Amino acid sequence: MDKVRIGIIGCGGIANSKHMPSLKKLPDVEMVAFCDIIVERAEKAAKEFGVEGAKFYQDYKELLKDESIDVVHVLTPNREHSFITVDALEAGKHVMCEKPMAINTEEAQKMIDAANRTGKKLTIGYQNRYRPDSWYLKRACENGELGDIYYAKAHAIRRRAVPTWGVFLNEEEQGGGPLIDIGTHALDLTLWTMNNYEPKMVVGSVYKKLGKQTETGNAWGDWDPEKFTVEDSAFGYVVMKNGATIVLEAAWALNSLDVDEAKTSLCGTLAGADMKGGLRINKIKYGKQIVEDVSLTEGGVAFFDGASASPADVEARMWIDAVKNDTDVVVKPEQAIVVTKILEAIYKSAAEGKPVMFD
Repeated sequence: MDKVRIGIIGCGGIANSKHMPSLKKLPDVEMVAFCDIIVERAEKAAKEFGVEGAKFYQDYKELLKDESIDVVHVLTPNREHSFITVDALEAGKHVMCEKPMAINTEEAQKMIDAANRTGKKLTIGYQNRYRPDSWYLKRACENGELGDIYYAKAHAIRRRAVPTWGVFLNEEEQGGGPLIDIGTHALDLTLWTMNNYEPKMVVGSVYKKLGKQTETGNAWGDWDPEKFTVEDSAFGYVVMKNGATIVLEAAWALNSLDVDEAKTSLCGTLAGADMKGGLRINKIKYGKQIVEDVSLTEGGVAFFDGASASPADVEARMWIDAVKNDTDVVVKPEQAIVVTKILEAIYKSAAEGKPVMFD
């Protein structure tokens, strides 16, 4: 496979800011087809990112009929992830689906079943795994440097940064607000570094406290209170089967100065780690408390700033390599579905006012 031929389904914000620019940099990739329900966006993407003669569609099923396409990127609103992914897999395509995997566990399982049935690769767009601090922390955990990790926090807190474009505020299309949008990244990062995918019990709280306010001080301008149908913050308390505890915090709008996003804090029997102000490892050495600040830059040389590839670029490269070389994907769907299970349980617990237990 000299060139991997890719079809893009969904040509909105995440496609234009992340996937298509990163794929465009890869010499062994050709974006040959584009689809969007607003067909003008697909046409624009084809001209900007596609090969000469790239096609554009309004109906994704027409794109899937092209047997020359090897890979499909599903970059649509959350509610559409599952059925488009299943159709793409059934059409013989490998699939990169944006996060979250699906709006619920049932839909996510359909995706896994289709991948297993067709033998095609499926991965989910959790690009924060590909950051240098994430790789370092993952390696430290795998080498046992933190010991038994029994407490963690997944951070996804914004003070006032509610996305006011697209369908972010539409619960029907997205399945939720900050919990499913940015909380999903923090939870994935936490589960992955801990290598713990067996939840036992979840208690959740979901709040719609600020969505009806005006003069909001929002980073992207005031939101429309009438369209703000999702939560503005949500919190989960997760107990794993091995006894470990994870606290998940997610907010687009919260009266807090403790702001962190797509980060994790881990506490183990030998050391702890957090991503506040850079990656820090805390532990006891020679009977004293110490903190190691991990330098993740590559500079220090004249005329070289050490700038490394963006997480999106690394994600794209490793995904295409997995397709070409028939190797394992970094983000396995069996891992991503656990994120969906926990998020769904937080929403359910909050709605029912009681814990949700897992088998």
